[in-house]
Amino acid sequence: MTSTASSTDTRQGPAPHDQRPSWQQRLRRFGYAAGQAGPADDVRARLVPPYTAPSARLWAALGVPRTLGDRLARWSGWGGPLLVTLMAGVMRFWNLGSPKAVIFDETYYAKDAWAVVHRGFELNWDKNANNLILNSGGHVRLPSEAAYVVHPPVGKYVIGLGELVFGFDPFGWRFMTALLGTLSVLMLCRIGRRMFRSTFLGCVAGTLMALDGLHFVMSRTSLLDGVLMFFVLAAFGCLLIDRDRARERLAAALPSGADGRVRPDAHTAETTRLGWRPWRWAAGLMLGLAIGTKWNGLYILAAFCVMAVLWDVGSRRVAGAHHPYTTVLRRDTGITFLATVPVAIAVYLVSWIGWIRSPADGSGGYFRDWAATAGKGGDWTFLPDWLRSLWHYEHEVYEFHIGLSSPHTYQSNPWSWIVDARPVSYFYESPSPGTDGCPANAGAKCAREVLAIGTPVLWWAACAALVYVLWRWFFRRDWRAGAIACGVAAGYLPWFLYQERTIFFFYAVVFVPFLCLAVTMLIGAIIGPPGAGDTRRVAGATATGVLVLLIAWNFIYFWPLYTGTSIPIDQWRSRMWLDTWV
Repeated sequence: MTSTASSTDTRQGPAPHDQRPSWQQRLRRFGYAAGQAGPADDVRARLVPPYTAPSARLWAALGVPRTLGDRLARWSGWGGPLLVTLMAGVMRFWNLGSPKAVIFDETYYAKDAWAVVHRGFELNWDKNANNLILNSGGHVRLPSEAAYVVHPPVGKYVIGLGELVFGFDPFGWRFMTALLGTLSVLMLCRIGRRMFRSTFLGCVAGTLMALDGLHFVMSRTSLLDGVLMFFVLAAFGCLLIDRDRARERLAAALPSGADGRVRPDAHTAETTRLGWRPWRWAAGLMLGLAIGTKWNGLYILAAFCVMAVLWDVGSRRVAGAHHPYTTVLRRDTGITFLATVPVAIAVYLVSWIGWIRSPADGSGGYFRDWAATAGKGGDWTFLPDWLRSLWHYEHEVYEFHIGLSSPHTYQSNPWSWIVDARPVSYFYESPSPGTDGCPANAGAKCAREVLAIGTPVLWWAACAALVYVLWRWFFRRDWRAGAIACGVAAGYLPWFLYQERTIFFFYAVVFVPFLCLAVTMLIGAIIGPPGAGDTRRVAGATATGVLVLLIAWNFIYFWPLYTGTSIPIDQWRSRMWLDTWV
């Protein structure tokens, strides 16, 4: 069980040397290691595959003693991800307060967050509030009138926490999104390591996300979508840990044969209980926080619940269950439902506690007094007034969302997202030479922009990687490919239902982690398994190294557009690769 990118394969060993496999057979094997354990071998290795360890040749080539190499290998599971996270954090927190301006939708969420953490509900700010906040260092009086807003409060509480600690200014309202963006890189490193059983590939996945322009910009802007991405990725990670824990429990329950090997056993597989599964409850908590940030978390809740059930089916089948679907329905589905849907609903309701506790006399949150005024009477008066008022508020928000079609310069159709076709300009200025970082010898005005655009080389590589992932899922039934496809589909496909709405490319940040996992899976297949020949491994490592370096170069090249750095207008034009980027 030595494959870097396919440690869960269960095929028989390779063809004899005198029978060269056909190109069809080679294609079917692409991304797999030769010589994997067959079904007669210990089933524990299929339920809980071991992690790939660096070979002795690597330590010898680097001149590292074997004892020290073993120690480094043990530390690398956390050491490698932490180094990648440190790099991501330095980039995201560097000059975080620049531009010193309220950029794009920060005009809503920065002020809503400040109101929520002080009053428990959003307030209706004066149209000149942005200038007052920036010029006074955030020392402004709160308005008194409640505001009608269309997103739940969790993301605003998160942003507001940074404002409470660091002040009501650009650094303060961007701090928490930068922190969550940095922590999401750490999570992805660990998630990739657990999925691919390889610390190296886990670090590759985290590095790719650290170098993605859209993730970077969203980590430095106080919008809700970066917060949503964090909770979605955390929920996925919790479900992944739960999957491993459940399979470990099944493996421990299976009986050993006379030869000491563990083989599938139908009775054990169909009767073993997997307990209360705390990581699944943690996933329910994260999904509730995701829905409490933006409603599209509902689609992700549904997709992840289906994925978790299918994971249970696969685990029971590998353990030997003759009727895995019936077994899961009887043994696992109940806890899956209880740990996700009710928990998510409860968390969502609790997130409204500030609005619920506000006065119902017209001085509280928007629509808080509806049940006592316009909503008097009817068939539902036995319910608490706060619940009836909240339901009415949510219905009005739903009507707003489905009818939102006001044209916007930077709106885009979801068909264009995956190829990075229509980014969103959050901020643009044209400083004169010698001002705001524009070189004195520029000869003309400079351009200073914050552009929410994915690193192009990474996103275009992800298009090919998604094709590979879908192939692996459909034709090889690779659970990892299915999980990646589920994450992308849950964050992406629902937007095709609302193509007539005003929607934006930056919504795609929710599935950026899964795009990075897709590219990582393709990289693992190209590199090949540790047992492959030196020529194959060197060629694969060279090709993927070139790809990662191109992505890094591309990120550095677009750095001025991600950070609002002043550059001569000709340099700005040279970075507008597509007409649709302007």
